[in-house]
Amino acid sequence: MSQKQRANDKMGLEEKHRKLKNYLSTMDGAVVAFSGGVDSTLLLKVAQEVLSDQVLAVTSTSETIPERELDRAKELAEDIGAKHKTIYTEEILQEEFRKNPPNRCYYCKQELFSHLWEIAKSYGFSYVLDGSNYDDGGDFRPGLEAAAKLQVQSPLKETGFTKEDVRQLSKELGLPTWNKPAMACLSSRFPYGEELTREKIDQVEKGEDVLDELGFSQFRLRYHGGMARLELSKEEFDIAIKHSEYISQELKNLGFQKVTLDLEGYRTGSMNEELQSS
Repeated sequence: MSQKQRANDKMGLEEKHRKLKNYLSTMDGAVVAFSGGVDSTLLLKVAQEVLSDQVLAVTSTSETIPERELDRAKELAEDIGAKHKTIYTEEILQEEFRKNPPNRCYYCKQELFSHLWEIAKSYGFSYVLDGSNYDDGGDFRPGLEAAAKLQVQSPLKETGFTKEDVRQLSKELGLPTWNKPAMACLSSRFPYGEELTREKIDQVEKGEDVLDELGFSQFRLRYHGGMARLELSKEEFDIAIKHSEYISQELKNLGFQKVTLDLEGYRTGSMNEELQSS
């Protein structure tokens, strides 16, 4: 463990909260990349308290973002009392993105952050912020490279907030996202090298809608050609077994030939496992 990590571990949540507010108070105005996830919701909440009408939440919508998440983001921004704007990004038009290489997220974030800077400048704001936290540096995240290149700041990361810190402070502040499962864009459901198309992404989104409607709390539908591999919380395997015939039939109606349940259960970034083994 590095000296920086040890120092961060010793810092209490109240101190980190104070540092976050001080960090934001130096800004003349900011655009927050707001997905409605646990990290960006906490960031928006604190930024709204500190900057008031000098903060704007911007949520991107595209083929790779589930529509259900966009609706939830709109509701959250309204509850927080923040100004909110939705934009449409077209990463699917980029050949580099469609090829789905391991650094796919770089091209997606580059597209997003470029739009956010245009909006920030139109409002006279000098900052674009994202919700990356202190723990994100330990995973394979090409999007962080795009953020650094485009000078996007990550206040949670800079003030030492771990994922657990984010959830704990969110709970203390009464945010409904404090225990919200991790989320990721739909392109993360595909093996690297599998070409991304609107049709494939739509197929996965509709399949995940089936799981969402059944009440699963944490899930991913991983696309493997004609097979759908379901990653679910192990505590909810019984729900999958109870509704197995319904799930199988609904997914086959969407074009999947086989439906399997991954016995290892849900895990973040499972598609990166092939990179670690190569």
